[in-house]
Amino acid sequence: MNERESHLVELVTERGEPDGTATVAAAHEWPGHLHRAFSVLLVDPHGRFLLQQRAAGKTRFASRWGNACCGHPAPGSDVSVAAQRRLGEELGLQVPVLRQLGVYVYRAGDARTGLVEHEYDHVLLGRVTAGVALRADPAEIDDVRWVGFEDLRQELNEDPARYVPWLPGVLSVWHRDAPTEPIDGR
Repeated sequence: MNERESHLVELVTERGEPDGTATVAAAHEWPGHLHRAFSVLLVDPHGRFLLQQRAAGKTRFASRWGNACCGHPAPGSDVSVAAQRRLGEELGLQVPVLRQLGVYVYRAGDARTGLVEHEYDHVLLGRVTAGVALRADPAEIDDVRWVGFEDLRQELNEDPARYVPWLPGVLSVWHRDAPTEPIDGR
């Protein structure tokens, strides 16, 4: 078992209130236990999102494309601080500011493994400079790429199985905020 699977996560109620703890492994066992998580969207000055292809060895939704970074804050820890730490671990990247956009609650089963994601997912947005240097951890990430919102929306419609099931919901949280959140560098 991957060491991360033994870390503790914070179980939460539907309103996001703390409701105990469990290991990552136990939280993702069938039928899935609602727990706190985060998803980071990174946008460059051209309005493109950074996507990562999850490593083939991941326990849930391996080899699928997702947002720049995801993870679980330790119980009682600050979500933004945990997300910054995870960005450093997975991508070798520090982003000056991560802005919380909202929360997306979802449940999705991985047919390949029988494990379940049931997350109270804090969606965070960070801005990076064009051509930012990335150092992807091969244990976490097989590939990365930049893609514009409209192209990504089309790809999600044409072949949703290539992507993690939470990505459309995470993007919808961003899109609700998009009128006040310019992505084209202006």
